Amino acid sequence: MKKKRLQTLHGYRLLDTPPEPEFDDVVRRAAERFGTPIALMSLVDADRRWFKAKVGLDVDETPRSVAFCAYAIQGDDVMVVEDARDDERFSRNPLVLDDPSIRFYAGAPVTAEGGDKLGTICIIDRKPRHDFSEADREALTKLAAEVSRMLGSAKEMARSG
Repeated sequence: MKKKRLQTLHGYRLLDTPPEPEFDDVVRRAAERFGTPIALMSLVDADRRWFKAKVGLDVDETPRSVAFCAYAIQGDDVMVVEDARDDERFSRNPLVLDDPSIRFYAGAPVTAEGGDKLGTICIIDRKPRHDFSEADREALTKLAAEVSRMLGSAKEMARSG
């Protein structure tokens, strides 16, 4: 299963590619919609989480071992962490203890045509949030679906190019 997901991810040929306005626009809209200082479109590789698009971070990747997104792709729904300091999975995570001081995280899986979860659209805040509504979940899910469609288009372009 993991091997198939990674083969699918690599087949899209998006890892380590330059920024693209379409993906940048989605994360910019996510940050604006949810009022968060950080929004990301991440792809989860074998040992790293790489950011195809980002708002509010200066790094291009983090180790998979500290990636909230690696947990988010294990489910089908939006994963919400209201306060990472209170979550046993993340309370000792260096991204919580040090910069960027993650407190709130919400991530929706970005899915390939065959159903493999390749990464997420996620929003991050440096303060806890306890008000992420069902409407917010739906909005983040729609952004992830938009990116999933964009990935399909990118793959078609890679095949024909």
